[in-house]
Amino acid sequence: MPVVTTTAAETEALGRRLAARLAPGDVVALYGDLGAGKTHLAKGICAALGVAPEAVTSPTFALVHEYAADAFPVFHIDAYRLERLDEFFALGYEEYFYGDGLCLVEWPEKVEALLPASTFRLRLDHLGGDRRAVSAMTEDETPDPSAMLP
Repeated sequence: MPVVTTTAAETEALGRRLAARLAPGDVVALYGDLGAGKTHLAKGICAALGVAPEAVTSPTFALVHEYAADAFPVFHIDAYRLERLDEFFALGYEEYFYGDGLCLVEWPEKVEALLPASTFRLRLDHLGGDRRAVSAMTEDETPDPSAMLP
């Protein structure tokens, strides 16, 4: 890392490679603006775990999609529409973050205060056209967790 992808397919292929490093109980936070490739990366991760890529869509309106992967469940969360942390509490976030599956979180800055300390944080940046930069975030780059506190 960082890695630059030039197509959606390359972003998904990167997700497939990343999946080999992930296990049940892991939380992966995917930071980036609209169109940065977060869902394409999630598709690749899920595909490597046995979920049909066409089944993986952005959970923007549902907030959470649950996928039955080959070995363990994958929870795909999109916090974009959350306005308060108590909305996330109502979803039962503990079951996702501390359960027996892999948790992928888009727009994690909305729930930063609740992310486990061991969260694997990735930033996706749109570089123009179909180019995306994907990089691991350092602790210094992590958003202020008080942003969504009541």
